Amino acid sequence: MKTEFRAGEQLIKNGPANFLKNIEAVGGKLYLTNQRLVFESHSFNVQSGVTVIELSDIHSTKGCWSKFLGFIPLLPNGLSVYTKTGVAYSFVLFGRGAWAAAIDSATRN
Repeated sequence: MKTEFRAGEQLIKNGPANFLKNIEAVGGKLYLTNQRLVFESHSFNVQSGVTVIELSDIHSTKGCWSKFLGFIPLLPNGLSVYTKTGVAYSFVLFGRGAWAAAIDSATRN
């Protein structure tokens, strides 16, 4: 993870993911720590950068479909992360059930 770890922060899970932003699937890596969920995009994406979701802000997770052009359903391989303020972040990744379980477990601790 290129993002600096905080004091006491420990990596729980990481893997390749696409962050669904508007109609673009931004490629990169997703990291789950005991404090936050961090998405770091690859530098060659149009929409690059880092997205951080504090675990204390996460309300729930739910499986979703990846969509072509933002509206044509392709595959049920996505995971939406909902914050307590109602903002949804959607990712396409491998093993969405394991990711959901890990995020849900981390938010309960």
